[in-house]
Amino acid sequence: MDTFDFVIIGAGPAGEAAAFKARERGATVAIVDREWFGGSCPFIGCLPSKALLYSASRHAANPDAYPWPKASAHRDFMINRTPGAAEPDDSSHVAALEKAGAVAYPGTARIVGRGHVEVRHDDAVHVLDARNIVIAVGSVTKVPPLPGVDRIKLWTNREATLATELPKSLLVLGGGPTGCEMAQVYARFGVRTTIVQSGDRLMPTDHPRNAEAVSDGLRDSGVEIRLGVRAVAVRPSAGKDGAHAVDLDDGSTAEGHEILLAVGRAFPLDDLGLEHYGIDTSGRTAIPRDGRLRIAEGLWVIGDPAGPELHTHQAHYQGEIAVRMALGDDVRPDYRALPRATYTDPEAAFVGLTLDQARSSGLDAFELVADYKTSTKGYAVEAKTGHITIVVDRASRELAGAAIACPDASAAIHECVVAIKAHVTIDVLADTIHAFPSTSRIFNGLFADALRELEKTPASR
Repeated sequence: MDTFDFVIIGAGPAGEAAAFKARERGATVAIVDREWFGGSCPFIGCLPSKALLYSASRHAANPDAYPWPKASAHRDFMINRTPGAAEPDDSSHVAALEKAGAVAYPGTARIVGRGHVEVRHDDAVHVLDARNIVIAVGSVTKVPPLPGVDRIKLWTNREATLATELPKSLLVLGGGPTGCEMAQVYARFGVRTTIVQSGDRLMPTDHPRNAEAVSDGLRDSGVEIRLGVRAVAVRPSAGKDGAHAVDLDDGSTAEGHEILLAVGRAFPLDDLGLEHYGIDTSGRTAIPRDGRLRIAEGLWVIGDPAGPELHTHQAHYQGEIAVRMALGDDVRPDYRALPRATYTDPEAAFVGLTLDQARSSGLDAFELVADYKTSTKGYAVEAKTGHITIVVDRASRELAGAAIACPDASAAIHECVVAIKAHVTIDVLADTIHAFPSTSRIFNGLFADALRELEKTPASR
């Protein structure tokens, strides 16, 4: 039996980050994955979707100069898929882990006792002895129990990001980041695209103004958005021109030759052997998704199953901090400054709390908003929508949250991320020089307005 300081089940961003951090600290590591080392992000998630969004923006500007075959080739380059191959090549991820000194096991892992992991691959069985077991299995597309859904080949993010041919039409069930990003990609390439969202707005976990800006951008790209309706049944090939028909709970129907599921994620924990640590996986949730990481002595969970949210950057952070905790560092995960970003046109980014959330948590908070499209930067890029919003806590004179929707939102938000993380006061932010006419300069104007508001109306006692 081989013995390791860490046996990591899952080699996505969380598992890789844990493995590299552990090796940096001199710990021994075995890492197991049943499909791709690197996980979903580089192959069917973050990287291909962003490459396709870039290509779609180029196509929207000049269709003849950037056709779909060029976009498909650029996506294949990003995911390391050679022409004609069905699958991406993950060998560079394996090589990087092995160069760092980790032992990579392709195969299926299961806990067979406390501190013992069995790995099966090609009829071979390895039993690994672990001082720490790290669960980093990511998540999979949640499939709703709709009548008829099992009679068609559904699209998940896998099919949506790996497609080499454009569908005749696309119906997206779910209006979160994945649904919105993929809808804009295909709509901009001329595919008739519809989003069906059960709630009253897209991007339900994002800031409401971000949701409004993303909706504006999608409609401008040709996406039909249907809100407040829920799918109740699927009728294969029952629509026009052989499209699948989806019956909605208001009595109407939506159609698509392909149906992309983007209604949420599920966590593949059932067959991992967690019962050896007293964890029951038969209920709705096996573990609280509160981001605490350590769930039993010598057992850690990182990435999507850990919560509190679903982000590659969160997974990477958790992988490193879980290893540090396991090795005795006096650290704990801190999610106060966890950024969220959606890479549609316009981009949307958010950190911290909305005004309602801040007040509900007991803060004496106020909000300031700037219209992006009427800012100098907005005029310069002919923006059609967008905003910059900050939420300020009077008592601490610090940012409680910030949201932004504009072309470079995913970059511009990080000033606020650092400010929240480091408890930087509005006094300092307002006194900081910001380049003109950048998006950050718009933040600077809001910080100056916030400082005046703080001087005018002190915190309530």
